[in-house]
Amino acid sequence: MKNAIAFAIISVGLLYSQAPPTAPAKPDSDTVKALIEKAKKIGGSRWAEEAHFFCEAPRANSPSDPPIEPTRIFDNVYVIGNQGTVAEVIKTSAGLLMIDALSPDQTETQLLPGFQKLGLDPSMVKIIIVGHGHADHFGGSAYFQEHFGTKVYISEADWNLMEQPPARGGRGGPSAPLPKRDQVLVEGQPVVLGDFKLTPIAVPGHTPGSMGFIFPVKDNGKTRMAAMYAGTVLTPGFVSDEGLAQYAKSVPHFEAETKKAKVEVELQNHPLMDSIQPKLDMLKTRKPGEPNPFVVGRGEYQKFLEVMGACTDVNIARRKGL
Repeated sequence: MKNAIAFAIISVGLLYSQAPPTAPAKPDSDTVKALIEKAKKIGGSRWAEEAHFFCEAPRANSPSDPPIEPTRIFDNVYVIGNQGTVAEVIKTSAGLLMIDALSPDQTETQLLPGFQKLGLDPSMVKIIIVGHGHADHFGGSAYFQEHFGTKVYISEADWNLMEQPPARGGRGGPSAPLPKRDQVLVEGQPVVLGDFKLTPIAVPGHTPGSMGFIFPVKDNGKTRMAAMYAGTVLTPGFVSDEGLAQYAKSVPHFEAETKKAKVEVELQNHPLMDSIQPKLDMLKTRKPGEPNPFVVGRGEYQKFLEVMGACTDVNIARRKGL
């Protein structure tokens, strides 16, 4: 396979698999309205955008999401992609580790050019961690695996999902190239590369094997703990009743683990509910001593997850017709 991207025909159903249902939405009941107000109260002004997104105006990531300027957001962390979907590259003492790999058709248009702009060598990517088994996250992993011998880590359940996708939202015919089955992410079993350690946390719901990640970052030499919920439900209409119920349990589970780890940095692979572009703009003009916009604090990070959970209750109540 000389170039996995050249002949890949991308399945829209898998790449952008969180498309909302086509049926018109019914007016919210008083019960649902009360739950929305509860979520907004939890979020306050800091997470008003998030509460509005998850509770009232969800949308899927899209091929038309504007590209972002590849940016170093921490001493050892870089972000590449677009305003709907990003990959994060982490520099370690033993090479690079990348979380997610964008969609297959973005490998040569966004991912590799992003490495070049940042002065990073893609052949130094030793590990790719995939948050969940949809092609807008594993898309470039086959390229890196083939060209650079990169190890690819995905949960067992989502290796299975990728290889045998369901008819609804599945690959459905000609599809993105899959990486060869490789390493398996297991909750609580750290992935280590040099001086860097990432801890996966199982958060099933969006997919059976969705994962969240907890890991340290460096900000002007200071170590801070970061987290990424890499299996966020953007549009609940795509998720089954069982999956949504599972998701409702996964969010507080991740909340508890991030609280124990004293997480204070909020990172996303789909930064739609908390726009990334204003943060990148702030970093451009950041002066010594000014805060990093990705550092939200321990209490605010917990509120971020509480809003996710509260809006999940909203979506379950809507589905049940409450």
